[in-house]
Amino acid sequence: MQRWRGLEDIPEDWGRSVVTIGSYDGVHRGHQLIIKHAVDRARELGVPAVVVTFDPHPSEVVRPGSHPPLLAAHHRRCELMAGLGVDAVLILPFTTEFSKLSPADFVVKVLVDKLHAKAVVEGPNFRFGHKAAGNVEFLAEQGKVYDFEVEVVDLYVSGTAGGGQPFSSTLTRRLIAQGDVEGAREILGRPHRVEGVVVRGAQRGRELGFPTANVETLPHTAVPADGVYAGYLHAQGEVMPAAISVGTNPQFDGTERTVEAYAIDRVGLDLYGLHVAVDFLAYVRGQAKFESLEALLEQMTADVSRCREIVAAEG
Repeated sequence: MQRWRGLEDIPEDWGRSVVTIGSYDGVHRGHQLIIKHAVDRARELGVPAVVVTFDPHPSEVVRPGSHPPLLAAHHRRCELMAGLGVDAVLILPFTTEFSKLSPADFVVKVLVDKLHAKAVVEGPNFRFGHKAAGNVEFLAEQGKVYDFEVEVVDLYVSGTAGGGQPFSSTLTRRLIAQGDVEGAREILGRPHRVEGVVVRGAQRGRELGFPTANVETLPHTAVPADGVYAGYLHAQGEVMPAAISVGTNPQFDGTERTVEAYAIDRVGLDLYGLHVAVDFLAYVRGQAKFESLEALLEQMTADVSRCREIVAAEG
């Protein structure tokens, strides 16, 4: 899959394509419906499928300080999209100048002049251009002028997550913030993942017999609520069952919120400086302060045992 950053990265000889545009944070199951439809349409027409997305999130430019917690970094989104059969991802730097582009100019500069769209696939509430003035009806009108089809796909599927609310990135962020990683998993179609570089912490886990990888998360990451979780630690191409702690470590009067993963039953791991990923499978318990170090150790042992069972049940 090709990855382009900015319109200037698109090959000059790029031909017709099927395009879908959106932030697609998380590439959740609703997003997957649209992207899969675009890929299927592209195969029917014999042209590539292109996803257009933005960096940073448009809200951060339009309303500075409002950047939503991210469900997936851009490289992760690209991996997921490649798995759906996407041929190219165009990441457009979202600047103040770009935000002022009218819907008509966006169509010409991006869809017509650069991507030579043969079809554009979007959800029913898709908005684009300055002040989000463009919608799918306007896009369809432009398609008649510039010879591209517009297909609207209903992305609003639902399940048990969020009490049956339609799946969305907003709902997923809320569930993660509440610690409901099982609900988030239903929406995403996979466990929520947090990534970052392993840094040196206070090393108390090592002293207590549970050495953890202290993950310095990427900016704006959607981190689950404080507590203990069962999941996986991905490092150096290996996937390891893990007990994960999120919080400020109140037992030692900590103030900095951290994500720490203990690779269950692994000895001698040295992950410092490595980029790792942590998948959250299930919530085990909330953050707590114990009466003694012995009580904490007893609880940690029980936590690891519970996490081992949860991961084993995944098969």
